[in-house]
Amino acid sequence: MGNQSQRRGALARYRVIDLTRVRSGPTAVRQLADWGADVIKIETPPGLNLADGWGGKRTGADFQNLHRNKRGFTLNLKDPEGLKIFNQLVERSDVVVENYRPDVKFRLKIDYESLKQVNRRIILASISGFGQSGPYVKRPGFDQVTQGMGGLMAITGEPGHGPMRAGCAVSDSASGLYCALGIMTALLEREESGEGQWVEVSLLNAMIAMLDFQAARWTVDHEVPEQAGNDHPTSIPTGVFQTADGYMNIAAGDDEMFTRLCKALDAPAIRSQAEYADRIARSQNRAALNQALQAVMVTRDSAYWTTRFEECGVAGGPIYKMDQVFADPQVQHNQMAVPVHHPELGTIELVNQPFRLSRTPHEIRTATPDCGADTDAILHELGYLDGQIADLRQRFVV
Repeated sequence: MGNQSQRRGALARYRVIDLTRVRSGPTAVRQLADWGADVIKIETPPGLNLADGWGGKRTGADFQNLHRNKRGFTLNLKDPEGLKIFNQLVERSDVVVENYRPDVKFRLKIDYESLKQVNRRIILASISGFGQSGPYVKRPGFDQVTQGMGGLMAITGEPGHGPMRAGCAVSDSASGLYCALGIMTALLEREESGEGQWVEVSLLNAMIAMLDFQAARWTVDHEVPEQAGNDHPTSIPTGVFQTADGYMNIAAGDDEMFTRLCKALDAPAIRSQAEYADRIARSQNRAALNQALQAVMVTRDSAYWTTRFEECGVAGGPIYKMDQVFADPQVQHNQMAVPVHHPELGTIELVNQPFRLSRTPHEIRTATPDCGADTDAILHELGYLDGQIADLRQRFVV
């Protein structure tokens, strides 16, 4: 696990100033922190009694999972001396990430043009609900709102039962990941140009991009996708089937996979029926095919079918609750839960990075810092003396 003094990884040469809150911004910064970047999380000095846009508990699972591997720093950006300190950090940093309302950065004088005057190599990454300009620029952006406006809720859920939100924060998480990708792209470009730039992402754009083939059905063919419940909208049979003791997914849309499925089910009669002969026929007779498959699936338990599908090369698997996810031997082999020590909570497990680098691995070094835990150390790095720091604290600049 280590600590910040042992920080290493593919991004260890970069410093990131983290002004983010809630989920989308912290998701972006976490990608940089886990791969070694020196991330300084800036929060409002506690003595000012101002909210930083986080409604959860600091020691709660969500906050701990989002803000690991950072250093904690408190700073009052509305104070001229606080802005001076911020700009001293900008001089020594590579990236600033924020997800304020679009107008806030200009009021605080931390917009890209202002930061560029301090450090022409700085990259500012901004996440908003709907964009940095346009008719909705003043609207508050929240995950569920953009799930709806981005088209996800209209294609999620059972037909005839109204729109349904996804069970995780798709817009927030997607915008955070796209933001991290944008930052990486800007850092690569900077190696050639020597200049930073402004990276802009919105929850709405990220949500539409995540729809991928569903969105392209409209942009290319002007087809409006509808709700299909647990059935895949175009690949049939792909859906949820009840077993003797639970539920399983089956994905057998192409002819070869459908043949393997019928072999696994010991159901050659289903494969030989003309109504299911090819993808078009299976699409036209979806309901009858699902009913025929369901009649076989319910006769055995999920463990039996899981083994049988693996033997026959069928794409399928059990549907887990979260405790079952992390108990699965493949998930454990992949080390998707990683331990870290927290001074108050003891050893806790956080959700690991999904990708690996063979030579410069990521590392979960430290738990989420206490508010301002590293303020003195960072000010010392900037050249401030103990007496100056005490004065700044007394005036709630830090």
